[in-house]
Amino acid sequence: MSQDSTLQLAQVIKGNEEALVDELILAMKAKIIRFDKLAESEIRQQAAQLLNLLETNIPKTTIHNLNEAIWAETKQLLTEFSQSRVKQGFSPAETAGFIFSFKEPIFKLLRKVLSNNAQQLAEEMATTTALFDNLGLFTIEVYQKAREQIILRQQQELLELSTPVVQLWQNVLALPLIGTLDSARTQVVMENLLQKIVETGALIAIIDITGVPTVDTLVAQHLLKTIAAARLMGADCIISGIRPQIAQTIVHLGVNLEDVITKATLADAFVIALKKTGASVTNPLAV
Repeated sequence: MSQDSTLQLAQVIKGNEEALVDELILAMKAKIIRFDKLAESEIRQQAAQLLNLLETNIPKTTIHNLNEAIWAETKQLLTEFSQSRVKQGFSPAETAGFIFSFKEPIFKLLRKVLSNNAQQLAEEMATTTALFDNLGLFTIEVYQKAREQIILRQQQELLELSTPVVQLWQNVLALPLIGTLDSARTQVVMENLLQKIVETGALIAIIDITGVPTVDTLVAQHLLKTIAAARLMGADCIISGIRPQIAQTIVHLGVNLEDVITKATLADAFVIALKKTGASVTNPLAV
């Protein structure tokens, strides 16, 4: 693709930015790209910024290698654009559609300007196609990376929310577990528990597994690691929520819990914790 072709494309954009943006808006509306989550004025602003950058940068380099330094500002604009679309709930197709929608308005303008030169018109249309395809693919790549980061962050937040450590009494903590324990979640459980022990100076930590559907060898090992870590911090652990099925499973697996206090319910474990800390609960209404 010749340098003359890219220069001509820049010249076509120059002075026609407003008309191209108007055509872009119409093209996007025709494709039912949503405008409910993003004001039309913002789309116009972003489109004008992109056209101005293209008008400046196209004559200085090739359109095939977006890794060249000259494209840094354009890529930064598209990166911010894609990341904002992820947060606003747009799909990859809707995000890239903003870029691809530039094609038809520019094609229309090229056909008008080069109506008497079929060969140059073909070259310009090929140049435009290649340019906006590259830019569109870049927005999709950024979109995917941004969405993956959001998903990872949400997963981490869900792990933390699903492993709350609460203070039941002075020197007594409770860690209710719901769902399956895997290595990643065990790490979060351990970190949250140890941090709470440090903050409160607790002496007893009740790990309630009523909401854990099954206990296998791996889950039992994770529990033992958490208990061992808590003991290193000066807190003993009590396991509550031991159902008959789980008790049988633990026995069959040969898991050694002999030095760990276990109780059927959280209430029973709480009573033991109070006794071990020297605390007591009295009923003021008792006669």
